[in-house]
Amino acid sequence: MKYLLFIVFALSIWSCSKNTDRLPILGERDTAIRTVNGKEVVDTIYHTIPDFKFVNQEGDTVTAQNFKDKIYVADFFFTTCPTICPVMKKQLRKVYEKIQGQNDIAILSHTIDPEHDTPAVLKEYAHDLGVKGTQWMFVTGPREKIYEIGEKQYLVVAGADSTAPGGYIHSGAFVLVDKEKRVRGMYNGTDDEATKRLMDDIERLKEEYKNK
Repeated sequence: MKYLLFIVFALSIWSCSKNTDRLPILGERDTAIRTVNGKEVVDTIYHTIPDFKFVNQEGDTVTAQNFKDKIYVADFFFTTCPTICPVMKKQLRKVYEKIQGQNDIAILSHTIDPEHDTPAVLKEYAHDLGVKGTQWMFVTGPREKIYEIGEKQYLVVAGADSTAPGGYIHSGAFVLVDKEKRVRGMYNGTDDEATKRLMDDIERLKEEYKNK
């Protein structure tokens, strides 16, 4: 239920903010009070993606440090998915083609079937998509860690479900994360217009950093 409420919140914020130059910051937030020169200052503490440790298609360890000072797009999938994953990867490949060679932008795809999707399987999958290098990483790791970061941090559906096609259920969302590891947008990964909006919002984020 929490992820559903988050998605509704995210979409409502996007709707209210789509005509502004600055993308909204999504997710739960808190406040902290500090004293500066004898005056109380209220700081907003935003939801951020914490550190993680997975293994990519090259067999290399991947942590949040790999995405330091980078904007990135995250999603969840599995290579044998019979439903939305092929459509999602077709859409995400459009993003990949646009960002190729831009060192401050990346893509991070998490498998939710780590028993099958080994680094070797992920490497073949990436090759079949025409992905070269590691600007687009496909990662695997402990099942519980993948599900936890999906549902609690990226706030999307990610888990095993024997009643679902292929035995797993996951969100079709692409999640846009900024350089401070804050969620700045969520997009329907099966929709062409939503993918175009994602690419536009990546450009908006880039401009936001240029103007800092």
